[in-house]
Amino acid sequence: MVWDIHINCMALDAQKTGYSIDEEIPPRVIALSGGIGGAKLVLGLSNIIPDESLLAVANTGDDFEHLGLSISPDIDTLTYTLAGINNQEMGWGRAGETWTFMKALASLGGENWFNLGDGDLAIHIERTRRLAAGESLTSVTRTFAKRLGISVQILPMTDDPVRTIVQTEEGEMAFQHYFVRERCRPVVISFNFEGAESAHVNPEIIKALSDPALKAIVICPSNPFISIDPILSVPGMREALRKSAAPVLAVSPIVGGQSIKGPTAKMMIELGLPSAALSVAEHYKNVIDGFILDRVDEMYSEAVKGMGIAVQVSNTLMNSMEDRVQLAKEVLKFADGLPGKKEF
Repeated sequence: MVWDIHINCMALDAQKTGYSIDEEIPPRVIALSGGIGGAKLVLGLSNIIPDESLLAVANTGDDFEHLGLSISPDIDTLTYTLAGINNQEMGWGRAGETWTFMKALASLGGENWFNLGDGDLAIHIERTRRLAAGESLTSVTRTFAKRLGISVQILPMTDDPVRTIVQTEEGEMAFQHYFVRERCRPVVISFNFEGAESAHVNPEIIKALSDPALKAIVICPSNPFISIDPILSVPGMREALRKSAAPVLAVSPIVGGQSIKGPTAKMMIELGLPSAALSVAEHYKNVIDGFILDRVDEMYSEAVKGMGIAVQVSNTLMNSMEDRVQLAKEVLKFADGLPGKKEF
């Protein structure tokens, strides 16, 4: 029954756009995503629109080389989540994971601060092999998605290396060293996206953003500084978002002054910003047309509107699949009701 509904939706969507379902369907919704929080909303969106009409733009600023392997944490979180094999208890990695490799590595005195499960190792090893053979990250990601039965398009923001560097009171740190090895303990001063100035936006993303069939661009509730800013730092990305006819919406990752997931609130305080959803709207004000607040933050609605940004108040906590689907529905309804693009 579920499959029949999905096919019928695809057929209806194809009739509206003039495409045959045998042809490539251009994305109707683009989601900019980091890891866990973003993946939850992307999963919700995938449950209410045809998968082929959804494009997830993945942050690659978290990517790094470790133990000789090319690791893409946010791409992998999206991949595992959409494939239904993510470890829901930990929020990252694969379900049913075992740790024989890490135990053996530790016994040899190897670096074991970044956990790599036995099943998770497969994707890193195969990615490393393919990249070394000259394949692009886009191609590798698409191949893995297909092998895992994922129809949603997952695209890295760029095929060029961009690495998030965290400036802290204890010195400069590569992102994973700050985030995992140091457990976000050092006080943050600023962020730098090494390699971004010479990187090129994934051309498939540019093509999708310029498609007149595009209905909405959603910035998922991911960390603005370390998940979304790396995407926006690639030259041409901001301009492409502004030129797109589709409205750009952002879902706040801050609820009641607290991070939904991760160190967002801690970073905001250390950067001298109020830990509030209003600060997130201010951060995105030159990019977005609409902003989704949680109900507990409704008091910021008028201030956000004062920035020239439309506001939607919803339940943004995605504790269950029902929550994810409901938020996805409200986000798309909000996008559909916006009068037009904001003038920047």
